[in-house]
Amino acid sequence: MVTLTMKQSLIAILLAGILAGAVPGKVKAQCGNTCSATECCSRFGFCGTGSDFCGVNCRGGPCVNNGVSIADIVTPEFFNGILNQAAASCVGRNFYSRGAFLDALDSFTQFARTGTVEESRREIAAFFAHASHETGRFCSIEEDGGASKDYCDETRTDYPCNPNKGYYGRGPLQLSWNYNYGPAGNDIGFDGLGAPETVANDPLISFKAAVWYWMNNVAGVMNQGFGATIRAINGDLECDGKEPAKVQSRINLFTDYCNQLGVAPGGNLSC
Repeated sequence: MVTLTMKQSLIAILLAGILAGAVPGKVKAQCGNTCSATECCSRFGFCGTGSDFCGVNCRGGPCVNNGVSIADIVTPEFFNGILNQAAASCVGRNFYSRGAFLDALDSFTQFARTGTVEESRREIAAFFAHASHETGRFCSIEEDGGASKDYCDETRTDYPCNPNKGYYGRGPLQLSWNYNYGPAGNDIGFDGLGAPETVANDPLISFKAAVWYWMNNVAGVMNQGFGATIRAINGDLECDGKEPAKVQSRINLFTDYCNQLGVAPGGNLSC
């Protein structure tokens, strides 16, 4: 379940923005159409070159892409091997698909495509480990009991809640909170605040929302180890000894998928 607190989100955005603008002589202006042909536009709104701009944070321009074919890594055998572990009665069995996942990546050309081939495989294993944990190996679409919970942060007046809607967990990474639904909808093309249920009704939007959250909040910490990705997704509720069994579940899934994809899990697995 995506549960970054307001305070953590603001700190993360501020720090990331500072880092993206901390390369002397590289930052020119807010993006838009101001970047030159040789510069990248980072997701923080700055033009520049180098990995901070053209790597995982790249939103436009000559973004770095290692050329890895995600389809060759996420094979039907790998994806369906996860999906088929869900009971036949699971609603997710007829909702999630490899095709929808791969189609979603057309909007996120940097997903698992920066760094080495091994790093790409490790990131894919991490994404599917978290998705498997959150959904019971793609069994569920919506958070169990989520409709009865309050996921409206009223302090986020930039993303005002619709009182008739619920912003509880939906999709592969269980996107939650108005301050995630709002910008996700703006970026990928659905009414996140007015129709958050779209994430549970449209398989393509569902995967796009998950990858959107991953690219904006998780991909940037992959180089710190799998434990950092747990903290980015549900650290408030699970890390620092709060839910060790859930943390271990995520780790077990990650190491399993790393083994299937032929890559070492790396260090710093826990949080």
